Amino acid sequence: MNKKWLLGLYVIISLIWVFGTNYLLHMLEPSSLVSFLFRAKEFLYIIVTGWLLYYFIGKRDELIASREDEKRLSTLINSMVDFVNFKDGQGRWIESNEFGLKLFNLEKVDYKGKKDSELAEYTDFYADALRYCETSDEETWINGKITRIEEVIPLPDGTEKTFDTIKVPLFHADGSRKGLVIIGRDITERKHVEKLLAESQQQYKSLFEYNTEIVFMTDLHGTITKVNPQFKAVTGYSPDETLGKSINEIIPAPYKMKAIEDFTGILEDKQPKTCEFEFNHKNGSKLTIQCTALPLIVNGQIAGIIGYGKDVTKLRQAEERLRRTEKLSVVGELSASVAHEIRNPLTSLKGFVQLMQLEDEKHQFYYQIMQEELDRINHIVGELLLLAKPQDICFTKADVQNILFNVISLLKTEASMHNVQIEFLLKSDVYMIECEPNQLKQLFINIIKNAIEASRDGGKVTVTLQAEERQLTILVKDNGCGMSEERLNRIGEPFYSSKEKGTGLGLTVSFKIVQSHNGSIYFNSKKGKGTEAVIKLPVRKHTPAPEAGLTV
Repeated sequence: MNKKWLLGLYVIISLIWVFGTNYLLHMLEPSSLVSFLFRAKEFLYIIVTGWLLYYFIGKRDELIASREDEKRLSTLINSMVDFVNFKDGQGRWIESNEFGLKLFNLEKVDYKGKKDSELAEYTDFYADALRYCETSDEETWINGKITRIEEVIPLPDGTEKTFDTIKVPLFHADGSRKGLVIIGRDITERKHVEKLLAESQQQYKSLFEYNTEIVFMTDLHGTITKVNPQFKAVTGYSPDETLGKSINEIIPAPYKMKAIEDFTGILEDKQPKTCEFEFNHKNGSKLTIQCTALPLIVNGQIAGIIGYGKDVTKLRQAEERLRRTEKLSVVGELSASVAHEIRNPLTSLKGFVQLMQLEDEKHQFYYQIMQEELDRINHIVGELLLLAKPQDICFTKADVQNILFNVISLLKTEASMHNVQIEFLLKSDVYMIECEPNQLKQLFINIIKNAIEASRDGGKVTVTLQAEERQLTILVKDNGCGMSEERLNRIGEPFYSSKEKGTGLGLTVSFKIVQSHNGSIYFNSKKGKGTEAVIKLPVRKHTPAPEAGLTV
């Protein structure tokens, strides 16, 4: 209300009161009562004007305080980086900060008292966004409670801003709408960071979960905290069987000290370490694992160790086969030339010894020893020739059981000399395969003869023939002294033998024969419990056995 108008009204009412009351009192007859009324009206005027003065001063203070509060509130909301908007119960804008006005390009618009749909007329670009806000506000009113939503606001440059918007509806005591407080925080950067973080986590998950190698994590104490699915695929152990265990419980005993040294070195030097060790698969088979471990650093501090393990079993077996093959090749080339050079003078020596045996009766014992040794040399030369460059082999269909029967019949005399019994169950079935019969005969002689010589006095050699869909398996088992792991790993190497007069060429030849038949041969042995030779041969020449190759 205008100050001058209030002052004029006060003056007019005061004049009316003074002159009006004086006029009325003068019309009365003079008396003590009239004199009292004159004094009373003046006193009443003072009280009324004083109360009015006090009332207006109080209102002025309240107005000043209200304006100060409004100013502070305006300063506060304008200093906020959030969008702040106050609306009345009809959805009309009461107050908005500068951020909100700039967001909707309403800086130069008299927005107070207007609804969102009305303000949409002032900005073509944000018209749809403002109309949507009005719809969203109505949903908040209907819900009757604080609502939190994410709203996407397009920008003229083609980008978007995402707001985390909180809408607080206010109601009168009777339930009618009083006002609406809207606060919207710009979370565009946060959403972008969250998206990058989600992508990073997805990449990490893909690297971890779908890695073709074993991936594992440990804490600073060496306790396994996480393994990927490939761990089970390679080792056979599920995460439940592995998590929470120390690496000392997982690593085989011979490699524990090296594992502890590497683990400590990684934590101290913060440098990766690589090692290779043998690991027992859940099914009992042995694996060769190549492992690389490096520190897991979080916020500049080592939080644990992450490791990658690769199954190199087949690679090492291939390298071993290649090494053996190269050795066989060298031995074969050497044998081809040396054998012929030895056999010529050997024939002459045998002839002279036989001649001397006929003419000299006195030294027959020595001649017999010389003859046996020359025969042994001749046998070695024969084995060397078998290792020479491969020749064309003529494969024919033959009954393996028949070949085994003939070999066992041939070796029964030698077995009897060693007091060893050969057990072989002859079946009525026919086990036909494509092979070179003479080579298989040589193979079986070598293997069964070794078993006889390795058996104890009164021992037994068991020969078993098993037929499968695409291959035959021949098992030759003795109850002899067995072999150590070191000897087992070297079996089949040329010139490696545990026998006093052995050359090691017999098994080398045997391996070569199996290889030429696309089969596999390996030995199971424990010290003091005997040895079992397992030979697998494919039924058809062009069909390799499932474990084709020379496996020891």
